[in-house]
Amino acid sequence: MASIQIKTAIPGPRSLALMQRRQQAVARGVFHATPVFAARAEGAVVEDVDGNRFIDLAGGIGCSNVGHRAAPVMKRVQAQMERYLHTCFSVAPYEPYIALAEKLNQVVPGKFPKKTFLANSGAEAVENAVKIARAYTKRPAIICFEDAFHGRTQMAMTLTSKTHPYKAGFEPFMSDVYRIPYAYCYRCAYGLKYPDCRTSCAHALEDAFKRVVAAESVAAVIVEPVLGEGGFMAPPKEFFQELIATCRKHGILFIADEVQTGIGRTGTLFACEQFGIEPDLLVAAKSLGGGLPISSVTGRAEIMDAPGVGAIGGTFGGNPVACEAALAVLQMMEDEDLCKRALELGDRFVTRAKKWQLQFPIIGTIHGIGAMRSLELVRSKETLEPADKETQQIVKYCYEHGVITISAGTYGNVVRLLMPLVISNEQFDEAMNVLEAALHSVTSGQNAAVPDTEKVAHA
Repeated sequence: MASIQIKTAIPGPRSLALMQRRQQAVARGVFHATPVFAARAEGAVVEDVDGNRFIDLAGGIGCSNVGHRAAPVMKRVQAQMERYLHTCFSVAPYEPYIALAEKLNQVVPGKFPKKTFLANSGAEAVENAVKIARAYTKRPAIICFEDAFHGRTQMAMTLTSKTHPYKAGFEPFMSDVYRIPYAYCYRCAYGLKYPDCRTSCAHALEDAFKRVVAAESVAAVIVEPVLGEGGFMAPPKEFFQELIATCRKHGILFIADEVQTGIGRTGTLFACEQFGIEPDLLVAAKSLGGGLPISSVTGRAEIMDAPGVGAIGGTFGGNPVACEAALAVLQMMEDEDLCKRALELGDRFVTRAKKWQLQFPIIGTIHGIGAMRSLELVRSKETLEPADKETQQIVKYCYEHGVITISAGTYGNVVRLLMPLVISNEQFDEAMNVLEAALHSVTSGQNAAVPDTEKVAHA
């Protein structure tokens, strides 16, 4: 039986009514990728208020790796709700916070003693990682990357690269933040080609010490192992090897932002493991809570202990219900081997996407690793002109035909996949059929000549 069930026009009458209320009551700046309002969700399926059922390829922007309302998560959450909802860990501490910290210290990459701090959101964790790095090194500067996204709070927004809609109008930004190119090989900042480039972008860090900021002033380099909002670009392994070597040379901390890449999305619990990285600090959030808000900073014990007592914290950070949800999520990752499932889903997508790439000239390249995958769409493979409007048309076609997906990328020309890892092969193939139909619809008026297979970019 098909998972997609469309009973009304999309959006349906109840969603339209809610949208009118939303426009009157909710701030304009709050964005939504689809005009359909959820009524319930289970696994990889979302049902709207009009009774339409959608296959979810967005997962609440990567928050539902274990699926909507996963049974183990629900069981632990419900049990905790019978005990207490909130006491504040800084007032009357509780065991779930400690248990989750112990588990994260165990599973985060790095063969050294670790400690963990819990917060509410990815942006809050990023802010605290920067505070911790500065406290430990006694240095002010932070280096980040082009095409990065680290959040919407003041420091996180400063670290974020994309101007609209995230930064424009919110100036001035935080001081002592410096940006260098990321290994975005499809659009190389230096106009070079990998591997002949010898990862020139990684050498930009040393160049920055000569031209922009002194190495002895830099507390940390913060980077997403795979770009999130930037478009799911995965760099060559040498990129991180050179960056980390440079950091170690100058006593600079390496912060891995795994808010979107973490909790099995790339085929290992954390994407750092794909690149052989042992970060000094690792930030996690999104899918860690299985649908509840929680985030973490885990790192070398001596670094995590640098801030004084009371210097980091928050009223709701490490809420006990969210801690129990996170413990259930981490157990599910092991019990159901969801990292392996991420690799299977990624392979399933790439096999089909490579065929699309031959069929649809609009597909410039395939990005990502594991189940963190995307299509970058271009109007010309020679000029790489971004197909941003076409990308939005594809997203619209998909939700009108029962598939929720979202775009990404600095140029707004990337269709990304963040489906729950518990999605069945049948559901995934059903969703891919809709995405293929969307590509047909958008490119039907374009030249569909099959390109030279030797020029086809690979993941």
